Amino acid sequence: MQGVVPGQRAGIQAVGTDIAVAVPLPVSPVSVPLSTLRPRRCNLPFTEAVDRARVLDTLVSNLEGMTYRCRHDADWTMVFVSQGCTAMTGYTPDDLRGNAVTSWERITHPDDRARVRVVVQEAIESGLRFAVPYRITTRSGQTRRVVERGVAVRDERGELVIEGFIEDVTQRQATLEALEHAELRYRHIFEHASEGIFQTTREGRYLAANPALARIYGYATPQELMADLSEIEHRLYVRAGRREVFHRLMKAQGQVLNFESEVFRRDGTRIWISENAHIVCGAQGEFLCYEGTVQDITERRRYQAQLERQANHDLLTGLPNRVLLGDRIAQGMVRARRMGYFLALVFIDLDNFKYINDSLGHAAGDELLKVVATRLAGSLRSSDTVARLGGDEFVLVVNDHYRTGSLISVLERVLEDIGQPIVLGGREFHVGASLGVAMYPGDGDDAQSLLKHADVAMYAAKDRGRNNFQFFTRELNHQADERLRLEAALRDALEQDGLEVHYQPKVDHRRHIVGVEALARWHHPELGVVAPDRFIPIAEETGLILPLTTAILRHAFAAARDWNQQRETPLRVAVNLSAQLFLNDGIVAHVAGLLREAGLPPAQVELEITESVFLGDSERTVALLSDFKALGVSLAMDDFGTGYSSLSYLRRFPLDTIKLDRMLVTGIECEEDVAMIARAAISLGKSLRKTVVAEGVENQEQFDFLRFQGCDEFQGYLLSRPVPRAQLTQLLAHLDGVIPAKPPPAEMRCE
Repeated sequence: MQGVVPGQRAGIQAVGTDIAVAVPLPVSPVSVPLSTLRPRRCNLPFTEAVDRARVLDTLVSNLEGMTYRCRHDADWTMVFVSQGCTAMTGYTPDDLRGNAVTSWERITHPDDRARVRVVVQEAIESGLRFAVPYRITTRSGQTRRVVERGVAVRDERGELVIEGFIEDVTQRQATLEALEHAELRYRHIFEHASEGIFQTTREGRYLAANPALARIYGYATPQELMADLSEIEHRLYVRAGRREVFHRLMKAQGQVLNFESEVFRRDGTRIWISENAHIVCGAQGEFLCYEGTVQDITERRRYQAQLERQANHDLLTGLPNRVLLGDRIAQGMVRARRMGYFLALVFIDLDNFKYINDSLGHAAGDELLKVVATRLAGSLRSSDTVARLGGDEFVLVVNDHYRTGSLISVLERVLEDIGQPIVLGGREFHVGASLGVAMYPGDGDDAQSLLKHADVAMYAAKDRGRNNFQFFTRELNHQADERLRLEAALRDALEQDGLEVHYQPKVDHRRHIVGVEALARWHHPELGVVAPDRFIPIAEETGLILPLTTAILRHAFAAARDWNQQRETPLRVAVNLSAQLFLNDGIVAHVAGLLREAGLPPAQVELEITESVFLGDSERTVALLSDFKALGVSLAMDDFGTGYSSLSYLRRFPLDTIKLDRMLVTGIECEEDVAMIARAAISLGKSLRKTVVAEGVENQEQFDFLRFQGCDEFQGYLLSRPVPRAQLTQLLAHLDGVIPAKPPPAEMRCE
């Protein structure tokens, strides 16, 4: 064979797209067929004879790809082809051997044939191995991408043949292209963002900067900025020590939010900026860089300074007065429109203030107003506003609420804080308040209308006995009354064990029940069936979530214990843990105690955790999850695919299972985009060695698609709705726990 050096054999080396390489490796001059290898006995102790030919034949037959020997002719005539060719091309080995049905030259894409032949010929002439990517056309007409790696050798008769391995890399190539496209999109965002974006070392050297940051600091290009501004601490901040404050906040919190500083531009002029940044860590938790954004807030600071120069604050209490209140309301309405939340205006009038002011004098009345002002300010967040209109009238501007229930919790806290005893003149007094609430945009689209309607609602509160709150609209009044009624009823239900637990089966690909999810159900004698999305938020807001979860865990653990006593393979019961419970340092010990109480092994329990758990204190969350893992329970991320940083969670947190959110399942049988996303999510989970569970499976087409993609477990109405314990017991007994397939209704099928 021309170019094949005796005593050498070409090796195999991985290649990328459209790249072919050849590297000489020591080989034997003659290639020996697998079938001619003789079995040898291994002399190691305690081993049996190994039939090497059989082992090699088994390996070749089961490789995900195609091993081959072909002639060096115009058709690449196949002499030997492994079984892997069928899955890859649609042709059987018999179809390809001797060009019985088609030749490999014809299977090779016409546009790639010449290039492939050149690469192979060059390898033959140089005595090197080859690796070449190209396209093939399958029996069904599909185009697939492959990588062929091979070497030219002399066969048993001394004839030149090609031996090698062909691998299907279609999916891998599609993934790489998708990643490249994603990188291009993110690069476009980086380059064209209106905010400055940066990465710096801890010492203050820029690693990356976008054009917007360069413009903010007065540079023509990011490269000029990075080359010139090498000492942020001394050359950027006007106020000495500002960078040190930045470092302290980063060390304490891992991030800085709205970090406002006065800085120098390149030409020496000063501007005000607001930074939002966080620490970026590597896979092992090591520090990599600071990353964040910069906004030029110079105009806003000037406006704030102008307001401070005006008489915008109440002289007695230090609270904003009517003038500044109007501005805060206007800002709140703009934010509410942008964020899609609502703005609440709360008009407060103190009960019995006139009596105290008249009986003890104006000095005592003033002291009372200052105490109430301090308490109101302490009841709200810094983003909210407390203002004094005059006399004993106050107004609250409460931002960023999207649910009436959360606002009601704020109002209850305000009433409770105001009602605390106040000592005036050596005597203890109790002062109440009447609160009227108007909502933007429903109750008015300007400050004057909102104040007027809140005032009307405040008088309605006084008419209802004082020391309460009333909403301006009948609908919100009804919601407030319903919420209070539900809260009281929920407390009673928890005290009397009035909630039920239903169980929804999870099955494997054979539709065999392998686990269940425990779900709370509430049927009130007067309110009827109360949906979980109504009472669970109330439980979270009022502190009832712990007793509610405890009740669910007790029922679920007892049921799992009874089911698993006679089972060879135990079921695993899954229970959802609210993010609120992660604020409780004793939650791990509490769950452990309930397990001991029920006599249930921790390995038979799975705790489902929503994504909001991961958005807070990550170090504390990792510690809690690690404690749960040490206890022996399994951990699952619920609603996977609904968050923007779920991928990082899979890497950082000790999770066993990911549950695909129903939004990744609905429509997969009809919509290619949905199917593509679901396919990628399953592939990602499997690559990270996680158990992948699909919830919301409602028809057989969805089940078949998810099963084919490698999903491990399935949950949804196709299989079973959540059912009471007794009914699930029957399901487990019927057909050995297998849920039989049922034909989907016509309206569920895709047209």
